[in-house]
Amino acid sequence: MPEHKSVDREHVNVLFVCSRNQWRSPTAERMFKGHPVIIARSAGTSLSARHRISHVDIDWADVILVMEDKHRERIVADYAQLIEHTPIHVLDIPDDYKYMDPELIDMLEQTVEPMLFA
Repeated sequence: MPEHKSVDREHVNVLFVCSRNQWRSPTAERMFKGHPVIIARSAGTSLSARHRISHVDIDWADVILVMEDKHRERIVADYAQLIEHTPIHVLDIPDDYKYMDPELIDMLEQTVEPMLFA
């Protein structure tokens, strides 16, 4: 049985997921680029996503942060075996924001690090 992935390491691979990988998850990826601990990638669950989530993304991720519960449900439905030891957390950020929207940035700043390092 594979070991449970842990966030107690020098670097944490965080996969941010929204629907189309257009605004929310790319904003999160951009925000955490250059972070001393977080290595960020982004993906989408939709067939029309700019970068659609794949088994490669899931294998890479130590933690998956999704914007809405529907994203978690889609990942669980499509990749149940792969995510068995990868925590998925819902950020509860609705699809109301454009790329790098200041309010979206503020929400991500208030939720991501406390969720990962609590």
